[in-house]
Amino acid sequence: MEQIKTFFLLTTLSILFVTIGFSFGGNGGAMIALLIVGGMNFYAYYFSDKQVLAHYDAQELPSGHNIYRMVAKLTSRANLPMPKVYIIQDPIPNAFATGRNPQNAAVAVTSGLLDILDDREIEGVIAHELSHVKHYDILVGTIAATIAGAIAWIANIMQFSSMMGQNNNRNINPIVMIILALLLPIAASVIQMSVSRSREYMADEGSAYLTQDPSALQSALMKLENYAKRGMLHNATEQSAHMFIINPFSGKDISFGSLFRTHPSTEDRIRRLEAIKREMRR
Repeated sequence: MEQIKTFFLLTTLSILFVTIGFSFGGNGGAMIALLIVGGMNFYAYYFSDKQVLAHYDAQELPSGHNIYRMVAKLTSRANLPMPKVYIIQDPIPNAFATGRNPQNAAVAVTSGLLDILDDREIEGVIAHELSHVKHYDILVGTIAATIAGAIAWIANIMQFSSMMGQNNNRNINPIVMIILALLLPIAASVIQMSVSRSREYMADEGSAYLTQDPSALQSALMKLENYAKRGMLHNATEQSAHMFIINPFSGKDISFGSLFRTHPSTEDRIRRLEAIKREMRR
């Protein structure tokens, strides 16, 4: 169901992009904007993993470390290549996966996560991140970001052109173009956030079946959410927030409701895991 939802949302993003390009009427400008945004995301796709690991000063763990062995066990069970494993020295518990595909993946956990969670809960978190790797969620997120970025770029051009009286499409009122320029990027952002939330549900489900222990992830999510509300991960950025298993800005969420959240609510995630637990019992 979440795969279908993600496909639908990505398709909707593509339709929005075509709509805003048609409204602007400048095919050349639309192509230039797409090439620029596509180039930016191409760079991010191939180098963002190194950037985010360096940003959080992540240190690679040796093969003898307990967490490395835990990742190796789950990776073997999931039939995935062994990712690199990193630790971030930060008391706030959290974790993320990065890398453009399973062959170039990395899993990072904070020192706070190791201090606060027990082994079962840590396995649940790692299995969640490995599910992201298995489902190519970095690729999906990059595609969503590329299209949403292209929409925002062209919307800015539309808004500027309309205010300057340079309307390439004489069939559309300049006021309508300005309204489209304002609303379509918001719609694109909402859809991009929805894609991110869909992937989180899928990763939770993947963790439950990989570990055969949904309760462990439920317990881990409750602890992580509580700690995230008490303090913020050092150097946390809005651009990387969607990567973490729990939004590092949970304690400072002042957005307009659930539409603009990068993550589903922890309560919803726990409810879904409870349903999976009942299904597994049957």
